[in-house]
Amino acid sequence: MEQNQDLNSKEKGFISPLTEEQVEEKKLIRRMQMMMNMVMQVIAQDPALTIEEASQMIADSRKAALAMFPGKELAYDLIWKPRFQRLMRERFRIM
Repeated sequence: MEQNQDLNSKEKGFISPLTEEQVEEKKLIRRMQMMMNMVMQVIAQDPALTIEEASQMIADSRKAALAMFPGKELAYDLIWKPRFQRLMRERFRIM
């Protein structure tokens, strides 16, 4: 019965309010996305950046992401690691 009420309210355009925990998680996700995008922009655009500095920035961003989301190493490795690898290949012409 409760499921039918949920379906009916969704069909009518009602959205259940987010819990405080969900709001905080969304903020953390957005903060992490902004951080990762900023790191990627610096690596892509700073002509004076060395490969060692870029690698350190990536390592630091990984530590920060895992501090924000403990135990989510697999998610990081699936989402962000390939993006950083591609960026490093393009930026520094490494194989």
